[in-house]
Amino acid sequence: MTATPAKAPESATPPAPGPAPTSPSATAPHGHRRLLTRRDRLTLGLMAGVPTILHVALVWLTALASIALAFTTWDGIGFDSIKWVGLQNFRELFTSNPQFWPAVEHNVIWFVVLILLPTPFGLFLAVQLDKKIRFSRVYQTAFFLPVVMSLAVIGFVWQLIYNPDTGLINSIIGANKPGHYIDWIGDPDLNLWAVLVAASWRHAGYMMILYLAGLKSVDPALREASALDGAGEWQTFKNVIFPTLRPTNTVVLVVTIIEALRAFDLVFVFNKGAQGTELLSILVTNNIIGESSRIGYGSAIAVVLLVISLAVIIPYLIATFRKERRA
Repeated sequence: MTATPAKAPESATPPAPGPAPTSPSATAPHGHRRLLTRRDRLTLGLMAGVPTILHVALVWLTALASIALAFTTWDGIGFDSIKWVGLQNFRELFTSNPQFWPAVEHNVIWFVVLILLPTPFGLFLAVQLDKKIRFSRVYQTAFFLPVVMSLAVIGFVWQLIYNPDTGLINSIIGANKPGHYIDWIGDPDLNLWAVLVAASWRHAGYMMILYLAGLKSVDPALREASALDGAGEWQTFKNVIFPTLRPTNTVVLVVTIIEALRAFDLVFVFNKGAQGTELLSILVTNNIIGESSRIGYGSAIAVVLLVISLAVIIPYLIATFRKERRA
């Protein structure tokens, strides 16, 4: 039986001449697809540019103009009346202005009262609300309501409370009768403290929200470990919780200082900063706005207020940036 010879394998068909076919994935890109149209870029430019221009014009340019005007004398009528006087405004301010140093003292008193009374009270409210008691949302809204209200509105409300004749306080203590009136706003020995009560009423709610946010960030494991060690509620707060609130305490301190320096609305509504309620912000307004405007002198007071503010804000920003770099 004869064997059939094996068939030789067919040779591979040679490739057709011409460029080799390429897969779609290997195709070279013909260009980047535009993600934003011209209209989108115009919209984003307006959204970012208009606020930036307004911020620069209304904040930075005015601040630089105030610093420059602090070394001049100007009545606000025509730019040709601006005269360079150097440090004369500051010399007059520190040596011969009878209202400047009382205003500085009142700003310091404002800060001390806010940091000693409403700030601890706001912390106390935050600790109580953090316990998730019943109607905590209602209490939180009630205490925070003065913060969202305008300071001018708060001033009008407390004017009604302090009214010598029909006010709530005098009616309660029986001082609303002729000859027994207590003038809470007109008495130079009382009006500053009366305004501070109204300011503290608002500041307590502000501090409550800040501390409540800080308490929400405390690790629950720390509370549990403290409870397992047999620590009481006060010991847990003092030794465990309060030290973790250090960043919040820094923010509270800076915010309180700024609130004390920019205090204006309440005092202006009460009695326009007269008769014992002088503040630096009131002096700035009285010298710049009025029949006899002294814009250069008022700008000098504003520069003093700016320097005091920067002395507080800059160290806070440096500490914040250092913390971010370490993180």
